[in-house]
Amino acid sequence: MLTCQKHLFSLPADLHYLNCAYHGPLLRRVEQAGIEGIRRKANSAAIQPEDFFRDADTARGLFARLVNVSDPMRVAIIPAVSYGMAIVARNTPVRPGQNLVLAHEQFPSNVYPWRALAREHGAEVRMVSPPEGADRRAEAWNARILEAIDDGTALVALPPVHWADGTCFDLDAIGARAREVGAALVVDGTQSVGALPFDVERIRPDALVVTGYKWLLGPYGLGLAYFGPRYDGGIPLEENWIGRLGSEDFAGLTRYQDEYQPGALRYDVGERSNPILLPMLIAALEQILAWGPENIQAYCAHLTAGFAEQAREMGFAVQETGRASHLFGVRPPAGLTLDRIRAVLDAHRVSVSVRGDALRISPNVYNDETDIAALLQALRTAAAPAATARF
Repeated sequence: MLTCQKHLFSLPADLHYLNCAYHGPLLRRVEQAGIEGIRRKANSAAIQPEDFFRDADTARGLFARLVNVSDPMRVAIIPAVSYGMAIVARNTPVRPGQNLVLAHEQFPSNVYPWRALAREHGAEVRMVSPPEGADRRAEAWNARILEAIDDGTALVALPPVHWADGTCFDLDAIGARAREVGAALVVDGTQSVGALPFDVERIRPDALVVTGYKWLLGPYGLGLAYFGPRYDGGIPLEENWIGRLGSEDFAGLTRYQDEYQPGALRYDVGERSNPILLPMLIAALEQILAWGPENIQAYCAHLTAGFAEQAREMGFAVQETGRASHLFGVRPPAGLTLDRIRAVLDAHRVSVSVRGDALRISPNVYNDETDIAALLQALRTAAAPAATARF
């Protein structure tokens, strides 16, 4: 079992930061890697041609280990989830009358590309809603998604966990169903990869897209994407120089080459070789791998083990089963507004997010029992006036 790792971060001592799903704080070593990168850029003569390739390949290799990809050349370096999804949309054939299956209220970057793709080709977007009630009943929601996938489905786009309340989607079963009908399975791993194990070899997504600044604890503006065989030979969003075969030879760059670098390197964003952000991402990935996502998930589960029961005693609704431990939703009792709760949380120096009709709680290894106690005390304080009003 991991112990609290707060000493590795620069978080204020009086802040109860339970909000990694919003922004993952930087590790001190990641912060230092960025500072060293700035200094290296300040003296650009220190940046050698091989630096344009070495760090990028290191980052690919680390991410491949994290999500169990045998070939790191299937990993592209991207600036954002929306960029990775745009690559998928550009290279996924859709016929008129087909459908694209999504979960209700996914993050917009995993919705807008498919709405545009459906409009362009005369297809249908099937947004599958959860069951009614405070407990979204993951098993029933997954069943609805499986029912929505049919012979006319061209693409299924889902996260492993819902970004607002941590409901888990059964990607093993959904992926198997997608393959059965020939649909692409596209996964936005932003709110899980790094804190929850993900195995590409087992789940077999056609694409997995992850931003770096949340659970990977990396910098803003850089992410990673795995592209499976379905997207071999696709058309990239950019026609940049570094994605071309032989781009390592700086003296020969004007011997123009139409052939791309192997694997997913064709999908790399231009100026991928950022001398500040890439070393930061590498340092973050190294630390995540040293901890292990399975151990991070176990730590969060242990930390929050008694939270749901105590919150329910105050009248809050917390999903009992089928959710992650690193990210979950808390819905207030009748008569208690989210604005009231947010004000009390701010006064107690507790940082969480409001998403939809729920408070989104997202702890990580820098949190300890004092953070959970502060959260419970703030909820107790916020709920007191509502309880008085009801009686």
